[in-house]
Amino acid sequence: MPVYEYEHLTETDCKAGFRFELVQPIKDDALKNCPECGAPVQRLISRTFVSTPTGDSQLKNMGFTKLVRRDEGVYENVTKTDKDAHRYMERGKPETIPNLKGKITD
Repeated sequence: MPVYEYEHLTETDCKAGFRFELVQPIKDDALKNCPECGAPVQRLISRTFVSTPTGDSQLKNMGFTKLVRRDEGVYENVTKTDKDAHRYMERGKPETIPNLKGKITD
């Protein structure tokens, strides 16, 4: 689950501090009030850190799909798994698109 950063809209002596972080599911709405003091808060847009693996096999093991352009309108799925029916994705052929449903989770 992602960590969201919130900030009080006014100065406060809240135990959570002026800015605080909260682990919250993506599908949940942003908080409108601080869970500690009840004062109004706003969710901030924070910088994120993404550590990228060094190789295709690491990407595959982590559930990522990597497409590499091979020709005009042709991409190779270099992280193909048994769940993917095709190694190559071709423009105009939707049946060649990798199956992402099993890879995307909260």
